[in-house]
Order: sequence, then structure tokens, then C-alpha cells
Amino acid sequence: MQLRRGEFERIRTVLAEVNPDEPLTAREIHDLLDERDETLDSPHRVATVLGRRADGEVEVIRDRPYRYRVLDGTVN
Repeated sequence: MQLRRGEFERIRTVLAEVNPDEPLTAREIHDLLDERDETLDSPHRVATVLGRRADGEVEVIRDRPYRYRVLDGTVN
């Protein structure tokens, strides 16, 4: 399945605005997107988008629940 155009960029932009101190869960990221009218379908979709970028742009912390940190320099 191909990523819908702009989903990762929307996530990255919102996280850059919020600049969280800690990695966030997919649900927390989904809620932040929703608050800013940038909603993706579900927390599962957020996890899918971020998981596909785990090759260097996103750190996936495999705790329960998984947490995500964007590593592109705009988010700590």
C-alpha cells in the first residue's frame, strides 16, 4: 500500500509545532493532529505512516505502547 500524499509531512509539521519533550504514542499524535484539523483516519494509520519511515526519519520505541520520535531535525 502506498502512503497517501502528505501524511508524513502533516505529522512532521504538527510535531514540529508542538515540539514534544518525549516520544509520543500513535494515539497521542492522532489526537494532536485532530486538534489541528489535520486528522488521519486512526491511530493505527499514524503508526503505519511512521513505521514506514523508521528507516532513519522516525525512531520507533518498541515499548507497550509503541512510541514514536521524528528524527529529521525539526523535532527533539
